[in-house]
Amino acid sequence: MSKQAIKFYNRPAGGWGALKSVLHAIHEQGVVVRGISTLLKSNQPDGFDCPGCAWPDKNHHSTFEFCENGAKAVAAEATERRIDRAFFEQHTVRELNAQDDYWLEAQGRLTEPMRYDATRDRYVPVSWDDAFALTAKHLNELTSPHEALFYTSGRTSNEAAFLYQLFIREFGTNNLPDCSNMCHEPSGTAMKEQVGIGKGTVTLEDFDHAEAIFIFGQNPGTNHPRMLGTLREAAKRGCRIVVFNPLRERGLERFADPQSPLDMLSGDGTKIASSYYQVRIGGDMAVAIGIAKAVVEAGVIDADFIHEHTSGFEDFLAMLDAQMWEHIEEQSGLSEAQMRDIADMYMASNATICTWGMGITQHKHSVATIQAIINLLLLKGNIGKPGAGACPVRGHSNVQGDRTMGIYEKPSVEFLNKLGKAFDFEPPREHGHDVVGGIEAMLKGEAKVFIGMGGNFASATPDSDRTRAGLRQCDLTVHVTTKLNRSHLEHGKDALIMPCLGRTEVDLQAAGAQGVTVEDSMSMVHISAGMNAPASEHLLSEPAIVARMAAATLKNSKTPWLWLIEDYDRIRDKIGEVIDGFADFNHRVHVPGGFYLGNSARDRKWVTATGKALFVPNPVPGDMPITELRRKHTEKQIFNLMTVRSHDQYNTTIYGLDDRYRGVFGQRRVCFINKHDLEKLGFTAGQWVDMTSVWHDGERVALRFKLVEYDIPPGCLASYYPETNNLVPLDSMADRARTPASKSVPVVLSLSSDQQAAA
Repeated sequence: MSKQAIKFYNRPAGGWGALKSVLHAIHEQGVVVRGISTLLKSNQPDGFDCPGCAWPDKNHHSTFEFCENGAKAVAAEATERRIDRAFFEQHTVRELNAQDDYWLEAQGRLTEPMRYDATRDRYVPVSWDDAFALTAKHLNELTSPHEALFYTSGRTSNEAAFLYQLFIREFGTNNLPDCSNMCHEPSGTAMKEQVGIGKGTVTLEDFDHAEAIFIFGQNPGTNHPRMLGTLREAAKRGCRIVVFNPLRERGLERFADPQSPLDMLSGDGTKIASSYYQVRIGGDMAVAIGIAKAVVEAGVIDADFIHEHTSGFEDFLAMLDAQMWEHIEEQSGLSEAQMRDIADMYMASNATICTWGMGITQHKHSVATIQAIINLLLLKGNIGKPGAGACPVRGHSNVQGDRTMGIYEKPSVEFLNKLGKAFDFEPPREHGHDVVGGIEAMLKGEAKVFIGMGGNFASATPDSDRTRAGLRQCDLTVHVTTKLNRSHLEHGKDALIMPCLGRTEVDLQAAGAQGVTVEDSMSMVHISAGMNAPASEHLLSEPAIVARMAAATLKNSKTPWLWLIEDYDRIRDKIGEVIDGFADFNHRVHVPGGFYLGNSARDRKWVTATGKALFVPNPVPGDMPITELRRKHTEKQIFNLMTVRSHDQYNTTIYGLDDRYRGVFGQRRVCFINKHDLEKLGFTAGQWVDMTSVWHDGERVALRFKLVEYDIPPGCLASYYPETNNLVPLDSMADRARTPASKSVPVVLSLSSDQQAAA
């Protein structure tokens, strides 16, 4: 572990620093030989899909198709460290809960199913049969199926997700909260209304032909490092890359490709962003509207495309005309001159891609912001032509595939009809709980069983103190997982840990070794097969866990659950019956690289209410929560806090305590702040502060964070999650999409009582 330090990082992203970090991760997990051989099978046609992000694979015949964070994920899964029954005998749950997330992750792979013993405050071994019987007992004793919640993580395979949603709907509910509710729900909501489909309209090849790439609210250097290779290639051929981000992020400034001898020898790397604009937190919508206003005023639009393929243009023009530049500047943090310069770059490009991440989706106005970005693309016909389109960049490796497989609390009638016909039952029609609704139901005592297919619900969710209280009120909590995390320690009265195979491990069923499938951010579906021996002989695959849980619970089900998991081709045949685009699934997925699902908007077929793409005239908002609260509390200096990942983590999984590109080493409890705000407060870098949220229902406090002077706009702060997730109010969420507003949390700072530096 690095010593605690704050020091400026002046080298490019990637490069020798990334290689050193990968080797350290492999060595730390005790898998030097096996780890390297495993990495060489990552994202290969005959290997496994990386358990990290959902960025597509450029070259399926390249030996190196992994990145630094993907390598950390693989090393953590392939680790030699084990958590067995002796470990749980040594530690009470209370003792484990006192440890930090990094320590919990570092203990290794779980090896057998465990049940919580309240009399001893310990997890104790339980047989698989007894674990499934206990789950079935709790589920079948509920007054209503709607008293159970079934959560899904984004790394769950298509096969497991399809069986899972089938089990849940045969049980009788659509309570399917999932990680999409917390990340790209606004993308799907906005795009489906505007262009008829909630998925990105580009393929990876489009990045080879784009003349401009606009990146909104995204940090690929940490969150999707393989994207940097794509951006590097685009930059080297002269593509303009325009970045909008409150923080200066090293990966968006300069990148050294570890596979490039020239980059590695020179040490300089390649400049990524040709222009970098530090918008205020939440100011991206105003930026997009400002650019569109300048484009329309210049008259450089695709009139033919607009006439033939869009509706609502006149209303959109009227909205733009009514927007005052002073208000646009105030909300965005950019000047009119800057936005006109950006408009010039946009107008000069014949093919533009807009990408975005959770810096866009986790705000109150996230749906409207995405629609403003789509409006901008429509102005020049930048959807449905080579090198152009919309690209929401998803997080976990199969978060998009899980939604495709039916993991959704608001399923369509058409989907339910096909599912019911294929399996001869009547699916429930009532919409279920999303993540926020599920937490509220637990707190009210209306949800009594929680089952999590992967993930770390207790830490990933907003208002995490209340979430954990809700989990503790449940009669039963069940977690399907590979590693120990916080959710297993904030448990119900009964609790089960069900350890599963990892993506890198051989999945042996009755018909032989099996592969599972995933869908990446650009709708490519491909197969993934592990190569390593399982971490324990007692592990089951996710499809097997779901099938056995269903068989134990649904005694009158007509579905041959155990027969389906003997050969996953059988599951895929049923997927082909139910899910559009998956006909002849088994044949198509075995082609190297898989197959493309297609995209109606890419083909300029608009599955919308008007049959055309829709301009949505959302004006620049004047009711930002931070704005209203500052007006109400003039006596306080209220900051806008955005929660972010460090470079040594993926989602809530903490691999280490370094955030190399931001210059933070050996620690996580830091708060990034502008130097002028430090002076205004009378504070100095290195002091410890407490953060207190300002909200209508009371205060939430996160204690003891070290102030770090950073290049961030005045009035804005950034700090890592999950440490600050307790500050995010449960009812602070995206309009219409209900995604937690984790990137715009109103807080005040106060000096901690103890200013002594941590050891």
